[in-house]
Amino acid sequence: MAALLYQILSSSALVSLGLYHMVATTRNHLKSPQSYSAKPYHPFPLSSSSPNHRLRFLQLYLIIACLLVAVVHQTVTSLDADPLLKGRTPVHRFTSLQSAAALFLFLLLTLAILLSEWAPSLLPLSTDLIFGLAAALFYMQSFVSWGAASVQTSDLQAKCDSVSGRVSALASLLCLVLACQPKLFVADVGLGAAMSLQGLWVLQTGLSLYADAFIPEGCHKLLDVVSGVEGSTKCDLDESRFRAVAILDLLFLVHVMFVLLIMMVTYAVVAKSVGIRKLSSYEALPTAAPDNHNHNHIQMKALSGTQA
Repeated sequence: MAALLYQILSSSALVSLGLYHMVATTRNHLKSPQSYSAKPYHPFPLSSSSPNHRLRFLQLYLIIACLLVAVVHQTVTSLDADPLLKGRTPVHRFTSLQSAAALFLFLLLTLAILLSEWAPSLLPLSTDLIFGLAAALFYMQSFVSWGAASVQTSDLQAKCDSVSGRVSALASLLCLVLACQPKLFVADVGLGAAMSLQGLWVLQTGLSLYADAFIPEGCHKLLDVVSGVEGSTKCDLDESRFRAVAILDLLFLVHVMFVLLIMMVTYAVVAKSVGIRKLSSYEALPTAAPDNHNHNHIQMKALSGTQA
């Protein structure tokens, strides 16, 4: 139950962060396409008018809190030798420590961004450097996921870790593109979509491994394991294992289509909101234009009459 609760909390944090990034990125791009440039984080609109407002860095505070919880959870998990699943080998402990180390580096990067925003003279970080560091960390996260998948005794868990590693690799590629081309809107909004997709897959992983109602048919949790832990859900027959892996592939495609739908809906809603404000500012132009035209026309006639 504790493992499923952690997966749900992690999923909520990632989906919220990705959705907020998509909304803020789309809004900034539609408001000023010419001066648009990708940003590592977006202050809340309520704090944009006051640079010293206490809500200015709220997003960074929330990310730091979530990362702290994740680091502590992975560290505590690594203390479990897990003899029922891994025997006496420390494989489970090492993979958990690798995840904790990767999350700790993300925590350090977030703290560095907060410090650079709070005191730019103390730690000046450029946008391309931040995206470059984020690309390296996302790639390391994907490497950790692929490494965990390669040593899993559960094929179901290995499939979930492998897919998570691919999504992290996609986020790494998008961060690298933004470090080189910060004005590329598609890559910026795609980064938010990748974070949302990772969040949805984290939820799917928790349901497929730790919730009895969502475990594929033919697979089950080990009876000797009191709580759901890594590798505790296994499939007895090869046919059940292949079927479970195929179901996970199908569910991943469903999540991808859902994220694409969210992207389109987000763009449509933000475009409508920003477009209404732009239209209201342009409505006064047609009434002012004829006056200026007539005024210029009268002046030209007066000048021509004077010359004559």
